[in-house]
Amino acid sequence: MNTLTQTRLPEPAKPAPNGADAVIAALLHEGVDVVLGMVGGAIMPVYDAMYRSGGLRHIIVGHEQGAAHMADGYARATGRPGVVITTSGPGATNLVTGLATAMMDSIPMVAVTGQVSSNLMGNDAFQEADVWGISMPITKHNYLVADAADLPQIFSEAFYVAQTGRPGPVLIDLPKDVAQRPCPETVARPRPPEGYRPPYEGDPRRIEAALELLRKAERPVILAGGGVIHAGACAELKNLAEGLGIPVTSTLMGLGNFPADHPLSLGMPGMHGTGYTNLALRHCDLLLAVGARFDDRVTGRVKGFAPEARLIHVDVDASEINKILPCHVSIVGDARPVLKALVQGAARGGPRPDYAAWRRRIEGFRRSYPMTYPTRDGLIAPQQVIEALGRIEDDPIIVTGVGQHQMFTAQYYPFRRPRRFITSGGLGTMGFGLPAALGAKLARPEATVVCVDGDGSFLMNIQELATAVRYRIGVVVVILNNTYLGMVRQWQDMFHEKRRSETRLEPSAYDRVARAFGGLGRRVERPEELESALRWALAMSRDRSLPVVLDVQVDPEAIVLPMVPPGASNSEFIPCQAEET
Repeated sequence: MNTLTQTRLPEPAKPAPNGADAVIAALLHEGVDVVLGMVGGAIMPVYDAMYRSGGLRHIIVGHEQGAAHMADGYARATGRPGVVITTSGPGATNLVTGLATAMMDSIPMVAVTGQVSSNLMGNDAFQEADVWGISMPITKHNYLVADAADLPQIFSEAFYVAQTGRPGPVLIDLPKDVAQRPCPETVARPRPPEGYRPPYEGDPRRIEAALELLRKAERPVILAGGGVIHAGACAELKNLAEGLGIPVTSTLMGLGNFPADHPLSLGMPGMHGTGYTNLALRHCDLLLAVGARFDDRVTGRVKGFAPEARLIHVDVDASEINKILPCHVSIVGDARPVLKALVQGAARGGPRPDYAAWRRRIEGFRRSYPMTYPTRDGLIAPQQVIEALGRIEDDPIIVTGVGQHQMFTAQYYPFRRPRRFITSGGLGTMGFGLPAALGAKLARPEATVVCVDGDGSFLMNIQELATAVRYRIGVVVVILNNTYLGMVRQWQDMFHEKRRSETRLEPSAYDRVARAFGGLGRRVERPEELESALRWALAMSRDRSLPVVLDVQVDPEAIVLPMVPPGASNSEFIPCQAEET
């Protein structure tokens, strides 16, 4: 009987890890669970390492700008950095708008861009762009990697910088040859860059000085910005407001940091803020600003902003202190420990100040200038859509594009918790809504995510419907379709003698476009159809795990009020209209 002897061949030697392997190892080490991006020539070694590793979930996008906004939405929904990977040249430059959006709103992101090989840099090589130089003013920090051995430490630093202090995007530009060089050590211990020491605790003497001003004030207001959310300080803010009985106004980026239905909530200030908020700021004698940067849309004419108030400014970024308004007490530090110290100091500081008369005066402002809007028979008012959504769905994540629909959402949706409102504030990026909503849903798959968009804003990144269908990302898109670039049209009517120059759109039938992509869609034309359509969309997005688009035909002449005219003080607002005029 013959026997077959099998010779066991030795296992092939595992190749030594290279720079690309170090990139993937670093991302896994940082706990990254999803990466957004698009493969290309210069970044191909990193994608090859990703394939060999098998440990990361990657989402192929329709456009790199969409990837950046998805990473942004992921970060805003979780507080953790979103990660985007693209190739060199146009792949990297397509990130610019997304990076600038994140930078303006202090959102943590890490972007990895491929670059042409080191020996080709500076020679106008195919798909070469100076991404390090281009991204410098729109990132918190950026790197051009020269040595593969530096990659573990660079990634450790990048994630640390993106999340600490005032958050922001960090970019790592990686030449292709560096990605292919050996890199025996693939992870590094977390360590801040040399000289980077973001503040945390506030100066106790300045905190005591702030408490002294609070004790002496008769008409205080707290202005709470996005920094309260970034710091995880919403509970401390509520404790301080309730402990002292101080009204709170939340900026656009801060909506949700204080419950909208709380008796002390004033809503949003500024150009499209509530009239009673702007009057409260006009007449307050003390303003405690926390994590807010006094954007021009908040202040209106600076000389007319809170003219009778002493200012206490709390911010983790020292460069924001005294930048717009001179302050009487500045506290550089993270909002959470500073607010906690203020709460503790107020509790032990003797009798509590009585601000009841001030709150009654604000209630008078509220009665005089309520949030109302006109309706026209048979037409859907855009504000009705937002109010209906607030009644139907409990605690969803609401994402918007930029325009009238964004302001209607900020004014009429009752945000009660942080990280439930995701919008582009500082840069005002149209096209942000859909991809940011996908990023939020990838980050929080258990949550209901609704994108409220405009017909102009939605079109700008409509290709990401294909991404939503490909990965079965169940979001609801509610388009307030007024057939115009609505906010620009409003300004043209109000300040340019109704010369509607290039603002009329002829939008596609977005419900049918959604179906063509493989999603679901429905057109809504009359008020009585609205609530049933919203319930259908929410149910179908959950049941089918697909994007659902509601193309809601709203009153094309609706405008956002209140409104502070350009150059005016906030107290000189145009009030809401109860009836059509």
